Amino acid sequence: MSAFRIALAASCLLVTSTVSRAQQTEPATGTFQKQTTFGVWSKNIFADAVTVTGPAKTIYLAGMGAEDVNTGAILYQGNFLEQCRYAYAKIKKILAAQGATMADVVKITTYVTDMRYSQDYVKCFAEAMSGAALPAHTLVNISQLAWPGMMIEVDATAVIAAK
Repeated sequence: MSAFRIALAASCLLVTSTVSRAQQTEPATGTFQKQTTFGVWSKNIFADAVTVTGPAKTIYLAGMGAEDVNTGAILYQGNFLEQCRYAYAKIKKILAAQGATMADVVKITTYVTDMRYSQDYVKCFAEAMSGAALPAHTLVNISQLAWPGMMIEVDATAVIAAK
């Protein structure tokens, strides 16, 4: 093993061992178990990691935004909260078609064009999760999205028991 890899592995171990963690293990569903790991300060805000153990089906959703599902037109121009709600409604619909719910989501990456809407995002995200265990989550501020007028775009990964 190279000196670089040894140093990298040692630094990862150091970082991992110095961060205090709390874990939440959910009851096994089907043939897999989901365990959520939180940092001390992030317990009720976001999960640092979600580990899924067992045979499972993974569902990847990308680019969920305010595009009308039939026309592609951007809905709710200038209204961040409604664009967010629409994006999460699309996610819920696609998950349901796959036999999953928001409780099965293990990772979300959200892209926003203006962090001044962060409080609206917190509200929208809480509504979307509605009591489900929080997934690992990344919130990224970017200058623009794929289509003019889009203010938010969400990627999500969900895991359910394989059938």
